[in-house]
Amino acid sequence: MQKERLGLKQEISIRNEEEKDYQIVEQITREAFYNLYIPGCVEHYLVHIMRQHEDFIPELDFVLELNGEVAGYIMYTKASLTDADGERKNIVTFGPLCIAPDYQRKGFGKKLMQYSFQKAVSLGYDVVVIFGAPANYVSSGFKSCKKYNVSLEGGKFPAAMLVRELTPDCLDGRRWYYHGSAVMEIREEDVFEYDRTLEEMEKKYQSSQEEFYIMSHSFVE
Repeated sequence: MQKERLGLKQEISIRNEEEKDYQIVEQITREAFYNLYIPGCVEHYLVHIMRQHEDFIPELDFVLELNGEVAGYIMYTKASLTDADGERKNIVTFGPLCIAPDYQRKGFGKKLMQYSFQKAVSLGYDVVVIFGAPANYVSSGFKSCKKYNVSLEGGKFPAAMLVRELTPDCLDGRRWYYHGSAVMEIREEDVFEYDRTLEEMEKKYQSSQEEFYIMSHSFVE
C-alpha cells in the first residue's frame, strides 16, 4: 500500500481492491461514464464481469482512497503482441481507469497509473497498450502506436491506441500486432439485462459522444 499526505488533512492511499469495494467501484464507474461516450455506458458492466475473467490480473487491481473513501481505481487485463514471425510478447492493458466525478482533473488518475506501472514491472511486464483519448495520457508517457510500430492485426494504426514502454527500447523497432482480451467484447443485450437490476438513469446525447466517435474511428497514416 502507498500512502501520501496532500495537506489540509487529506491523505491518499493506493491499495489492492477487495471484495468490499466492488459495489462502490461499479457505482463510481457508472456515474463517471454514463452518457460520456454513448447514451448510457458499458464500462460498469465490464468492471462487473472482468474480475472473473481468465485475463484479469488481480495483482494490478488497485483502488485509490482519499481520507479512507474510495475515489477511483484502475484494473488490468492480459494482452499480447506478435511480430511478423509469430513471436509472442505478453503485455498488459488497463481499463477502466476511473476517478469519481468530484475528484477528476486533480492528478489522481496519474498517481494510479504511475503506481500500477511500478507494480507491473515487478511482475515482469514491460509494455502497456491502451485505447483512450491521447490528451489524457501523453503526460504519463504514452505515445502513438505508430511511433512504436504497433498496429491492429489488419495493419491499421488507430489514433486512440497508445503505447507506453515500461522498459526503454523493449519493442526494438520491429513490427508488432496487438491482441486484446476477449473480455472487452461486450454484448449490448448483456449490458441491458444487467442495467435492469440497477437504479434507472436517463440516457441522453451530449457532445462528448461525437468526439468519441471521431476519435474511435480515426487512424494514423
